[in-house]
Amino acid sequence: MMVRMILYGCNGAMGQVITHLVSEYADVQIAAGIDLNPERKNDYPVYGSLEACREEADVIVDFTSAAAADPLISYCDSKKIPLVCCSTGLSEEQNRKLKLCARKTAVLRSANMSLGVNLLLKLVKDAAKTLAEAGFDIEIVEKHHNRKLDAPSGTALSLADSINDAMDHRYHYQYDRSTRHEKRDKLEIGISAVRGGSIVGEHDVIFAGQDEVVTISHTAYSRAIFGKGAIEAARFLVGKPAGLYTMSDVIGA
Repeated sequence: MMVRMILYGCNGAMGQVITHLVSEYADVQIAAGIDLNPERKNDYPVYGSLEACREEADVIVDFTSAAAADPLISYCDSKKIPLVCCSTGLSEEQNRKLKLCARKTAVLRSANMSLGVNLLLKLVKDAAKTLAEAGFDIEIVEKHHNRKLDAPSGTALSLADSINDAMDHRYHYQYDRSTRHEKRDKLEIGISAVRGGSIVGEHDVIFAGQDEVVTISHTAYSRAIFGKGAIEAARFLVGKPAGLYTMSDVIGA
């Protein structure tokens, strides 16, 4: 079965990565691209909006930003087209709309599309059950390129959420200590963001105890890992019943 994809944000950095990776798949093709700059850079048509698109597709893959999410979610909701949403920095209201959309069609939402990061989510949950219970402090440091708009990263927040899930949601998140003059709260997870240069993505989860530190890390050296994950997610999602999926479902499939 040939999977026909609409690539939302096709002329962006990740859109171009996916465009080149698709050529490696015999069963996936990009039917059309959508971009605010509708310049045709590749061998598929490009439109300035979903409403202008004339091609039919089985799934939409989104690598844009929170600012472009609302019309996308509304379109998938009304057309019942499966959606792989890879954009980060979505608001609570946008996430609520995604959940409502998932009642009508298959929606895969992930803050990070890489296999390694999704394994990392499991590892930190398991580590927290031992180390947090033993009194270790928890800090997350994420690093990204200087063009990334949201901070902290969606992956950093997912890592914190994974730990908090394991700990019965006892922890709260601390993003900035510059105005505080007090000892660290034992039930806080500190989350720090670094922005600079061309860093693709680094995440360190630090469990700091008395006289010992355990750090679990993931480093992305290329955007290709996210593009491959998005394509695999698109292949997985086609034909699935309505519902909200994650990369854990893809990996376990």
